[in-house]
Amino acid sequence: MSAPLVVSIPHRLGREEAARRLKTGLTRAATNVPMLKVDEERWDGDRMIFRVRAMGQAASGHVDVAEDHVTVEVVLPWLLQRFAEVAQAAIKSRGNLLLTKKS
Repeated sequence: MSAPLVVSIPHRLGREEAARRLKTGLTRAATNVPMLKVDEERWDGDRMIFRVRAMGQAASGHVDVAEDHVTVEVVLPWLLQRFAEVAQAAIKSRGNLLLTKKS
């Protein structure tokens, strides 16, 4: 198993508002990426556990929501490891949009 990809995204929303935005965010974000399909998204307190599929490969991970930041941890299959930097930038970019845009 490969090392997880970890992205930390700071925010000023507080835990509750950040979680509210994220609860609608993953599926909506996936619709903007045609080759990404959400297989699982479930919440356990302030942690979202997810599994997504891209290019026939499954990736799984979780999102932890804290008062001032969100941590995303994703385990990519070896075939998607070469896209780790691109995935990291995309996660950070979409996360920043979701957590900073006024709703």
